[in-house]
Amino acid sequence: MSAIAFMAVGAVALTGCAGGNEEESSSSGDASAIVTTNGSEPQNPLITTNTTETGGGKIATSLFAGLVSYDADGAIQNEVAESIESDDATNWTVTLEEGWEFTNGEAVTSQSFVDSWNYGAKLSNAQSASYFFDDIVGYNAEADSELTGIKVIDDTHFTVELAAPEADWPLRLGYTAYMPWPSVALEDITAFGENPIGNGPYMLAEEGAWDHEVGIDLVTNPDYDGVRKPANGGLNIVFYTDLDAAYADVQSGNLDVLDAVPDSAFSTYQDDFPESAVNQPAAIFQGFNMPYYLEHWSGEEGKLRRAALSMSINREEITDVIFQGTRTPATDFTSPVLDGYSDKLKGAEVLEYNPEEAVKLWAEADAISPYTGTFDIAYNSDGGHQAWVDAVINSVVNTLGIEASGKAYPTFAASLADREANALTGGVRAGWQGDYPSLYNFLAPLYLAGAGSNYEDYNSPEFEAKLKEGTKAATVEEATKKYQEAQEILLADLPTIPLWYSNVVGVSADTVDNVTFGWDSVPLYHAITKE
Repeated sequence: MSAIAFMAVGAVALTGCAGGNEEESSSSGDASAIVTTNGSEPQNPLITTNTTETGGGKIATSLFAGLVSYDADGAIQNEVAESIESDDATNWTVTLEEGWEFTNGEAVTSQSFVDSWNYGAKLSNAQSASYFFDDIVGYNAEADSELTGIKVIDDTHFTVELAAPEADWPLRLGYTAYMPWPSVALEDITAFGENPIGNGPYMLAEEGAWDHEVGIDLVTNPDYDGVRKPANGGLNIVFYTDLDAAYADVQSGNLDVLDAVPDSAFSTYQDDFPESAVNQPAAIFQGFNMPYYLEHWSGEEGKLRRAALSMSINREEITDVIFQGTRTPATDFTSPVLDGYSDKLKGAEVLEYNPEEAVKLWAEADAISPYTGTFDIAYNSDGGHQAWVDAVINSVVNTLGIEASGKAYPTFAASLADREANALTGGVRAGWQGDYPSLYNFLAPLYLAGAGSNYEDYNSPEFEAKLKEGTKAATVEEATKKYQEAQEILLADLPTIPLWYSNVVGVSADTVDNVTFGWDSVPLYHAITKE
């Protein structure tokens, strides 16, 4: 297979071939064997532009193939694209590999991509992933409009004009929002969502194979010849509502692969599965935010208090005791699994436990304006966060000697409502799971002024300028350098107090081999072999 990379000189390009597996399996297994794995009921019908949660995402990425896909490390590899090229990182030409078909026999063409992208971007279609198209000329978040920046040249070529240069734009194109659709999808989008017709490594076992709240059955797509060629016969994805039940099933051999170990098994899962237990970082960042609209948390006083707060938290102890090593203390605002991640950013010492310096900085802030009242961290109690919030609060109290407590909301929606209404009384649990493997995806949506997930009103022209320099860079390497410099600004301002990266903690039964968990915590289903 040809190497897939951005060219360091000349045109910015992504080129390569699609065909065959990434690597040969060490054991062939039974090519007709069905692999059983855990999942959850998708939030919405399986329309790729309206699938933004993991339950639906696991299924959608199995049923569809986009222009590119991601290997275990998050590197992009061509799927339907033969090349994605640009001379200026603004105007891109996409060339499709010929021969791709949907499972209904319709050819995958340029129009297949343009139609699905325009549907996803159109305001009246109310698609949850519509913001993924906001960098394409013609996107309008407040009115129906066409993506005028997309032009079909012929069946295997189309062009995309971005609103601003974006050197790593191809990195996002393996995300579900960018998948192509057959023409039948637009004839009856509701029916399509219940019985999607894709072009990926798997397809529905039969019409109605999605048994709501129970599971979904997929079989291999015999016509798929991309880089994710299945080494098995299909997937039986079981929708569990109780991880303890799923864990019991994998222990008994009734489930092949489990990608989330319950808390109750943290102390035993490595002994229970000595040959297959996995505990590795994934593209999931966790922290808590301090709103800038609160008294004491803006300006020079706020900067001092944020640094003091950060250095009062013993991340190593909390990840060891509360999470028993299933989390990794944060050293930046992204994830160790991403290209460009660094644990040597200037100012990263603010994330280290340093009680003496924390007390000193808090006193300097008190000299500006004495802190009174009770500090709190809001969290949703339906997400299993109380234990770590209590641990963080205890660390803060023991270090700074202030009054502090957790503030429980019954649901995530309830806590989000107060975030959106600027009604928080203190900090708030915050996190981010990567949509695609890019530093930019962990920075822009959260910290640009006015960005959709910047609920706590961080506004830094210096940070924004540095991020824009990254998007205009001629190469990914140059962009990465700018994104790292942008994070050094965040380390000084601390709009978020980084805590840790969530690890993927998974196990598999002795019924299967070649189980690899990807950068996003999802198993590479196609590579799994089963006797």
